[in-house]
Amino acid sequence: MKIKSVGVKGFRGYSSRIDVEFPSLRVLVGKNDIGKSTILEALDIFFNDGKGNVKLDKEDINKANLMAGDNSIEISVEFEDLPATIIIDATNETSLSDEYLLTTSNTLKVIKRYQNAGTAKVYINAYHPNADGCKDLLLKKNSELKKILSDHSLACTDKTKNSELRKAIWLSQSALQLEEVEIEVAKIDSKNIWEQLKSYMPLYTLFQADRKNSDGDSEVQDPMRLAVREILGDPAIQSDLARIADTVKSRLDQLASQTLVKLSEMNPDIASSLNPQIPDSGVLKWVDVFKNVAIAGDNEIPINKRGSGVKRLILISFFRAEAERRQQEAGLPSVVYAIEEPETSQHPDHQRALIDALIALSEAPRTQIILTSHSPEIVKRLKFENILLITGQDSASIRQVQEHELPYPSLNEVNYVAFDEPSFEYHNELYGYIESQGSLSAYKAGKPTVVYNRLNRDGTTTPQQIVLTEYVRHQIHHPENTSNPRFTDAELKQSIEDMRAHIQANP
Repeated sequence: MKIKSVGVKGFRGYSSRIDVEFPSLRVLVGKNDIGKSTILEALDIFFNDGKGNVKLDKEDINKANLMAGDNSIEISVEFEDLPATIIIDATNETSLSDEYLLTTSNTLKVIKRYQNAGTAKVYINAYHPNADGCKDLLLKKNSELKKILSDHSLACTDKTKNSELRKAIWLSQSALQLEEVEIEVAKIDSKNIWEQLKSYMPLYTLFQADRKNSDGDSEVQDPMRLAVREILGDPAIQSDLARIADTVKSRLDQLASQTLVKLSEMNPDIASSLNPQIPDSGVLKWVDVFKNVAIAGDNEIPINKRGSGVKRLILISFFRAEAERRQQEAGLPSVVYAIEEPETSQHPDHQRALIDALIALSEAPRTQIILTSHSPEIVKRLKFENILLITGQDSASIRQVQEHELPYPSLNEVNYVAFDEPSFEYHNELYGYIESQGSLSAYKAGKPTVVYNRLNRDGTTTPQQIVLTEYVRHQIHHPENTSNPRFTDAELKQSIEDMRAHIQANP
């Protein structure tokens, strides 16, 4: 399964619900403390249930909502690329479509609500039968479903399978009254379906720039831990592990049985009261067997204890290797790599190498990349459809960056809006565009002027009256002329704002 969109409500700064679309590569840009990392951490809570990097607590409840009496946090994920069938138990095969568990867009939408930051209640939001006599069937036991069939004299090919009983009931109705409803996945077949769906969900791994690590960490700043989870998800390896577990269980059963026989010879009453408890292979936690897997240096220092620069270099290499591997191998499990500020502590060359590797990795099957970034270098290597600009913590402040917000596509424009950082490169770009349109005279008309001392070939200077934009431009291109006061950052920004306003008014 693949993430299509994510919804967050009542979590930290997000008081009202926000929804974010997620293509194969999504980069969240914006100023500090604006809510970018909050979205990545909400996904960590959703997928890893507190066993990842983020532990939910009461301080995560939105303060405004809490004062208004609402102490719930809601995180929802809408999935596409869904499995064709679901096995509820060993013999009961059905599909999400047959069970009316899809949205009108044929996606699966799972909602987790955390009351007072406690344990999640899980719901599936679906276009589901709501007519009397055919609603809530997923919450009914086999005996209850059979009674409905009996009461209405309905035929069913296999009354041992709940999915067949539901199908017979729904087919008998002239109007199902399909409506958008929420189905709590807590009991009977809805619970069984949810347990099966969890095995189809992508592995979600969050790499954080400044996270403090402790010896008790169970999850993954070290990419080797993710590799273990992914390798163990291989069906062939799962089959091998199940065979090993079943062999061990068989021998334990034999030993337990022999022990009870001997005990029965000595004390039949005690022997009859004992029942050996040996877990099935499906519940064994093989990941824990490899929990000490790590990349370590000569001094046995693991990656999550190294400096941030070294840590990032290793991650760059890991993602480059992953890009090649996932492009070449088939049948790999779905993975979401979420990375906060991958540019942290890296030379611009490394930043470019990393984003190129992540772009390649996002093009591999069953792979999604989610980034937050403050790096203009990274933004300039992206496509517009990859970028999501966050300027506030409400739905109106989260938007897809449009390629033609200016009359021409400009990733420098994206950097300027996202990071509020004027640059010489952007200034030159805007000036060049106005010049190419033949509208420099119109742009300069009526604007106030300042004195600029032009440097002559003989070393003398000639004072000229020019507009602020030309004053800035001359100093950018002629740093050898030191006869003028240096323009300020505020003047550079003002010149950029003047040119943007002119271009937007004269498309």
